[in-house]
Amino acid sequence: MHNQLKEERSFFYYIAMKLLIASDIHGSEKAAVELERKYIDIKPDLLICLGDVLYHGPRNDLPESYNPKKVIGILSKMKDRIIAVRGNCEAEVDQMVLPFSCLSDSAIVFADENKIFLTHGHIWSMDNHPDSIDVFMQGHTHIPLLKEKDGIIYLNPGSTSLPKGGNRPSYALWTDGNIEIRDLYSDD
Repeated sequence: MHNQLKEERSFFYYIAMKLLIASDIHGSEKAAVELERKYIDIKPDLLICLGDVLYHGPRNDLPESYNPKKVIGILSKMKDRIIAVRGNCEAEVDQMVLPFSCLSDSAIVFADENKIFLTHGHIWSMDNHPDSIDVFMQGHTHIPLLKEKDGIIYLNPGSTSLPKGGNRPSYALWTDGNIEIRDLYSDD
């Protein structure tokens, strides 16, 4: 069992376009409702979930409007457009209740001629990731980040429910290769 947890599991998806990127929902109905509103308004090709979808974990306080069952219902409506990776708070039971894959440690997406590596950030990091990628996306820290280093773009959309470092709840938007981090509760 222990060896299975360390095993690398990745999937490959070939796409190009508009991506809505979120992380660390942690079972917050309020955050999921707002994320669904962004999804409807923006009409992305995919919703990327960078882990920690349903549970808050032992290190976090309960997020506002903690209701994992409602989050399941909200995200289930978008199931055909979600690519999700496993966060440090995901468990096998999450896969039993979510209608999209959520237990892969990483995924690779091709968008606008970029090879994008998706992960939560507790296994892979900015200092420890596969070679030959153009973009590295992670969550986990709850702190938004967008920077370029050594030809690789690094993105952390922050947290939709439990932001840290004095930040507000946030998400990211990829449009034709352009990336911006946005406030979840603004109408930008």
